[in-house]
Amino acid sequence: MPRILTMLLLGLFIINAIGQQSKKRGEVTGGLPPDADILNIGDNAPDFELPGIDGKTYSLTDFKSAKILMVVFLSNHCPYSHAAETRLIPMAKEFKSLGLEVVAINPNNPENIRIDELGYSKYNDSFEEMKLYAEESGFPFPYLYDGEYQVTAKSYGCLATPHVFLFDRDRKLRYVGRVDDSRFQDPSTVTSTDARNAILEMLAGKPVTTPKTTVMGCSTKWNYKREDVIKANTKIGTGPVILEEINVSGVSELARNTSDRLRLINVWATWCSPCVSEFPDLISISQRLGNRPFEMVTISMDNPEKQSQVIKFLEDHEAVPPNALKRRLDKEGRKTLNFIYTGASTDAIIEALDAEWQGPLPYSILIAPGGKIIYRHNGPVDPLELKNTIYDYLGGYYDK
Repeated sequence: MPRILTMLLLGLFIINAIGQQSKKRGEVTGGLPPDADILNIGDNAPDFELPGIDGKTYSLTDFKSAKILMVVFLSNHCPYSHAAETRLIPMAKEFKSLGLEVVAINPNNPENIRIDELGYSKYNDSFEEMKLYAEESGFPFPYLYDGEYQVTAKSYGCLATPHVFLFDRDRKLRYVGRVDDSRFQDPSTVTSTDARNAILEMLAGKPVTTPKTTVMGCSTKWNYKREDVIKANTKIGTGPVILEEINVSGVSELARNTSDRLRLINVWATWCSPCVSEFPDLISISQRLGNRPFEMVTISMDNPEKQSQVIKFLEDHEAVPPNALKRRLDKEGRKTLNFIYTGASTDAIIEALDAEWQGPLPYSILIAPGGKIIYRHNGPVDPLELKNTIYDYLGGYYDK
């Protein structure tokens, strides 16, 4: 799938901040709400009063001693933000003794994020998950939540995450834009260290040579677009459910995983209560990863004569491939990821799929390209454990 299409599906937002003009309230510019503003160089830093993940409430006065204040909008879910943070965090530590203070703000409400935009993080953008994400990432600065009302994001004109604003001692805006020019984790891909350059010039008492740069990242998830998100989420699992019969050789082929995708295989049955109870979590994971190299295969152990019953269950749970994956499957000549086992021997399917499977249902395995099993579990899965394994393998950044 072309990378540019993946970016579009993720709702990525690219906007050129160079030459930006003042925005009057009531105008919709670059996806901003009509009651939002855009800061221009020389403008005062808008004040705020926001809760931090450390239990404190922060405002501008909490950073009054800073020679330079960086207000940066970040998020838990965005791969652009993840990549920028690998340079931002060391930079914050490096310049702290020279008078730089950093405050990070999450502008997003988790209810405004499409499920297929969560494919690069096991965390959504909720306040509670901000705590987990910041601890895991090692944030050395306060992390504040603005997702409920988004007043601060509007007053700053936050276009995307990440979005950097640098203010001098008088809290006049001297730089606005990106951390640097790379969307990848690899630091060797950075060719323009924009925010760092601006900090060095400000510390030296010089005018910032390039005060505005392109903002590139995941668009701010505005509350006014919530209905659009709800509609988009309802379309992710639409389409007819196709159920194909599969024999032992077909199961063996699935286990070999000759695709370029991580493959989750779930063996289940409609008569299996634990299978039924865990199925919604598996579908949610599948939809979440719709734009990543991932696919979920289901193999029903129902009586082959009960295919209509199996199809009804799959339809009720929207067990269809996400749209992006569906297009890839079409190119490969594959019609479905849902199967019903036709063989009589349970020993045969165990041997074909995974010899370590003891037989009870449900059974789930995660197979890397080439056939290596990196996760196996008998009984209902722990969704968080499974997601952790998947994200540890796929990573939270764009690949080059």
